[in-house]
Amino acid sequence: MLLHADRLFPVDPDVRGIARALYASVRTLPIVSPHGHTQAGWFARNEFFPNPAMLFVQPDHYVYRMLYSQGVSMDALEIGQPEIRNPRAVWRLFAQHYHLFRGTPTRMWLDYAFQELFGLEERLSERNADLYYDRIAELLQTEAFRPRALYERFGIEVLATTDSPLDSLADHAAIRASGWAGRILPTFRPDPVVDPEFDGFTARIRELGEQTGEDTQHWRGYLAALRKARERFRALGCTATDHGHPTAQTADLDESQAAALFAEVIDGSANAAQQEIFRAQMLTEMAKMSLDDGLVMQIHPGSVRNHNRQVYARFGRDTGADIPHPTNYVDALRPLLDRVGNEPGLTIILFTLDESAYSRELAPLAGHYPSLRLGPPWWFHDSPEGMLRFREQVTETAGFYNTVGFNDDTRAFLSIPARHDVARRMDCSFLARLVAEHRLEMDEAFELARELTCGLVRQAYRL
Repeated sequence: MLLHADRLFPVDPDVRGIARALYASVRTLPIVSPHGHTQAGWFARNEFFPNPAMLFVQPDHYVYRMLYSQGVSMDALEIGQPEIRNPRAVWRLFAQHYHLFRGTPTRMWLDYAFQELFGLEERLSERNADLYYDRIAELLQTEAFRPRALYERFGIEVLATTDSPLDSLADHAAIRASGWAGRILPTFRPDPVVDPEFDGFTARIRELGEQTGEDTQHWRGYLAALRKARERFRALGCTATDHGHPTAQTADLDESQAAALFAEVIDGSANAAQQEIFRAQMLTEMAKMSLDDGLVMQIHPGSVRNHNRQVYARFGRDTGADIPHPTNYVDALRPLLDRVGNEPGLTIILFTLDESAYSRELAPLAGHYPSLRLGPPWWFHDSPEGMLRFREQVTETAGFYNTVGFNDDTRAFLSIPARHDVARRMDCSFLARLVAEHRLEMDEAFELARELTCGLVRQAYRL
């Protein structure tokens, strides 16, 4: 067996017994995945996944960034290619270096998929790479492994994608028209049309105007176009927006100041400081729009994106060279919070890659402002230790009910059950310790285990 039944549970036998009981009560609850990067087209077309390398290696930056760090070339892995020309060679390269993932959450996610989905219980290695490949490839061509069948097998209740405001959303519309009962919802990610540093920014602004029939060369028309785009998303079930800004900086300019700044941004004369103020203003504008249309707002700051310039030049955006950066929230969010922070009808979910902010800034902010909630450990901290640190540092100030459960934030579809299983085990382990220390009653722990698994995420994301 690749996985032990008691993995991630406490070593102390008494506390482990409590964790087992709590986990048993939530193990089979539905998966609610409100933020991720799977493709709606998979479910619209419901075609077979092409091969193991396309499914496990190419879309998962957790995988190929580790291999790259040990000298495996991105070219050899065929990263960024629309199709892998030699998938078996890519798979063998992955298997040859599987030992690099020892002790990482990636290893646990992969082993879970290999064992639970494909019945492979011997550790992947160079020796058995072809056996793995053939077994997985064979099953991928069966009806049980089509995207919709896997969605149902995983027990997914809802799965949100992440989409540009310029996306036609044709795949989402096709899913709805098909009559399939699965809930695949779009998420409004406006970065391409609110971040002046985004490639092709001005052309994208023009395209937004063409799509919406608004004059996006002027401030009021630009805002009107964004409102129309949001409404188009809402019509297809969208409940949330997502903002991947470099910082959490916000601003609250008056209309004339904002219009003047937009004019400089749109003609390309804005300097770096002005571009940052523009992004800051747009977070506040998005929050005001959320007050009107009810979309939940997610802010994901603190990533220095495309840090490796050579990789970015060769392979494009989002190819595993994004690095965490210290993030200020107390000062940065103040203009936005002065404007909308006391609105109980607004939900703003804060994420961080800067763990030093948990107890110092994020927990006190979410523990006070009615509009704020804390997102789960994200990206580099989406790990057993990261989850435990999060609970230990935020619970004392923000409690459990100012957090929003778990989301998997993944492009790797087959890792979704594994990621949620890790989160459930870690939450149950944390609750078990509180029970053993007589800080929580057992009936409260059972209730909290369900809330942390399904209840809080449904409530926060209005699902």
